[in-house]
Amino acid sequence: MFERILVVCTGNICRSPMAEILLRQQLLQAGRRVEVRSAGVGALVNHPADQPARERMKARGLDLESHRARQFDSELARWADLILVMEQAQRDAVIDIEPTARGKIYLLGHWDGGKEVPDPYRQSEAVYDEALALIDHALASWVKRL
Repeated sequence: MFERILVVCTGNICRSPMAEILLRQQLLQAGRRVEVRSAGVGALVNHPADQPARERMKARGLDLESHRARQFDSELARWADLILVMEQAQRDAVIDIEPTARGKIYLLGHWDGGKEVPDPYRQSEAVYDEALALIDHALASWVKRL
């Protein structure tokens, strides 16, 4: 069983914070006590979650106000039992940083044919909504299997 899950994107201000808080909530609702964190392979260290991400989570009763972006590193790779990335490029970056993590890295969309979640940063509201819909669908697939 996975007890520690790390969700990774690029800046750790949009996709991975939303996926982190949603995955934590869904696993708790499923009765699973799993520690979930997020990071970015090119993190905007100490930046808050992007405003559209905070707004979307607030609309669901979830609070991202205290989130601060964190850089992915070898220590986080060793901490995690499972690492979920949004894009293949992030998988490659994680392996570059910590080659021993190779066997525990999966696309968030792994169960959905390897679908990637495009970065909504500085994009339209519609792109944010599309990214969130992809995250929702992918997380539902993971929660069924965790």
